[in-house]
Amino acid sequence: MTANSSVFCIGELLIDFYCTDVDVGLVDGKNFEKQAGGAPANVCASIVKLGGKAQFSGKVGNDAFGCFLKKTLDDCNVDTSLLLIDDEHPTTQSFVSLTADGERDFIFNRGADTFVTEGELNKEGIMKNNILHFGSATALLDEPFQSVYINLMRDGNNQGKLISFDPNYRENLWKGRVDKFKELAKQGMAVADFVKVSEEELKILSGMEDLIEGVMALHRMGAKTLAVTLGAEGTMISNGEEHEIVSSMKVISIDSTGAGDAFVGATLYQLSKAECPKTVLANFEELKTIISFSNKIGALVCTKVGAISSLPTESEVLQFTMYNSQKINLFL
Repeated sequence: MTANSSVFCIGELLIDFYCTDVDVGLVDGKNFEKQAGGAPANVCASIVKLGGKAQFSGKVGNDAFGCFLKKTLDDCNVDTSLLLIDDEHPTTQSFVSLTADGERDFIFNRGADTFVTEGELNKEGIMKNNILHFGSATALLDEPFQSVYINLMRDGNNQGKLISFDPNYRENLWKGRVDKFKELAKQGMAVADFVKVSEEELKILSGMEDLIEGVMALHRMGAKTLAVTLGAEGTMISNGEEHEIVSSMKVISIDSTGAGDAFVGATLYQLSKAECPKTVLANFEELKTIISFSNKIGALVCTKVGAISSLPTESEVLQFTMYNSQKINLFL
C-alpha cells in the first residue's frame, strides 16, 4: 500500500463551543471554550495527522470564526483550496457540554454550511481524488445542500471513485423527521462502497434490534462494506458474506466527541495508501487489520477533550499500543 492518494471530504466546518464546567448540561453551563469542529473536517484532520493527504470542501461565513476555521485546517496541512466563503450567512456554531461519562449535549446554530450550491462546487478538482467521503451531520437536513450532497455521491460513484458514507445521525437535528433521514441515508448507502454507522444508527435504519439482522438489512439496501461501531466492544465489519467483531482498546473516556470521525479518518487513511482501495475493501483479512488500527485511533481520541486537538499521530498510536501490551504482560 504505497499510493497515498488524497481523500476528499465535504460537509460542515463549524465552531464547537465546549462547556468547561464539570458535568453539567447546556442549561446550567456558563463557561465555554472555542474549538474547530465539524465531522468531515475532523475526518480530514485525522487523515493528515496520521500522515495522509486530505482535501476539504464546505462553506463558512466571511467572519472571524470562518477565518479561524480555515487557519485551523491550513495549520493541520489539510487542503482548503475548495473551501467556500459566504458573505451573507455566518459560520455555523455548535454548543457542547459533557457529562461525567463522556456523553454530549448539543445545540446547533446553523449558518453558512446550509447554502452550498451545485454551481459553486469545483467538480473537476473534486474528482481528482480517488476516495470521496460523505460524513456530514448537517448536509442532509435542508436544501440546497441536501441535493448537492446526494448528487455528488452519485457522480463520484459513476466515475468509479471509492465512496465512503457515514449518515451521522443526530437526534436533536431530526426530531419529527426520522423517516426523511432514513430515506436520504438509504440513497447514500445505495452508492457507497464503505458505510460506517453506530449501533444506534443501525437500529434506526434497519428497524431491527438484532445486530446481525440489522447488518444484513443494510446490505440489502446497497451497503457493500459495512462497519458498525460498538463503543468499547469494538467494531462489527461485514461484506455481506463474512462478518466479525474487531475488538478495541480499553481506555478511560473523557470526551467521545470526534471518535467516530477519527475512526473513519484512520480507515480512509489506510485505504488511501493502496493503489486500488476498492480491492483492499474486498480482502476481509486485510480489512480486519485496518479496522483494528482505526479502533485504536477512535479509542485514543476519547481520552482527551476536543475533536481535532485530540487526534493522535501514527507513532503515538504505536507507542500507546506497546505500552498497554507491556502492562498486560506484567499480569500474565
